[in-house]
Amino acid sequence: MSPGPSRVFIAWTLPTSVQAAGFANLAGFVADFYFHGAMAVLGLSLILVQSTAAIAIVKYLGAAYICWMGVTGLLSAWYGIQTTGAGKPAKGRRTLLGAHVEGLLTNTLNPKVSMCYLAAQPQSTMQGKTTAPASLLLVFIHSMIKAVWSFAMILQLSHLTAIAQNGSFHRWLIVITCVVFIGYGAQLATYKPDT
Repeated sequence: MSPGPSRVFIAWTLPTSVQAAGFANLAGFVADFYFHGAMAVLGLSLILVQSTAAIAIVKYLGAAYICWMGVTGLLSAWYGIQTTGAGKPAKGRRTLLGAHVEGLLTNTLNPKVSMCYLAAQPQSTMQGKTTAPASLLLVFIHSMIKAVWSFAMILQLSHLTAIAQNGSFHRWLIVITCVVFIGYGAQLATYKPDT
């Protein structure tokens, strides 16, 4: 529930796209939890975290992606957001598949998600006694918590966006969220995991 790139990403998506794009983002986030969970269960995340070069590559790719999203969003706000006559964001600006992939990439390129699974997974498994399906049950529970919380957030933000149908409101919301995105990207680039 803590604020992070995925929450900011949803706040950035909704004013510029239809509500379904926010749900497509959420589907990407949830799919990524299963990717990271499987990596942790198979022990592959441990290789990533123990390799300084691998973690640096993922960290800098993630930081570059998040900053790129922020900069492109700022440029769209600067040059004007394509809107309908009522001041609502134009539909079809982002495809659902594109929104899903963006959500997936936002979480996949965040090494903090891998580290979260590496920190939590070993504490909830017993050597030789916990099966992979039992470990993946924890991933399922985590993904459902994320899904319920984000679902409620999407509904609330959609409602607020519908109330403020002003084009300048959308522009300022995008500017603020994009600046936060760039801040998250910079934070990720300078992030040093505890050793």
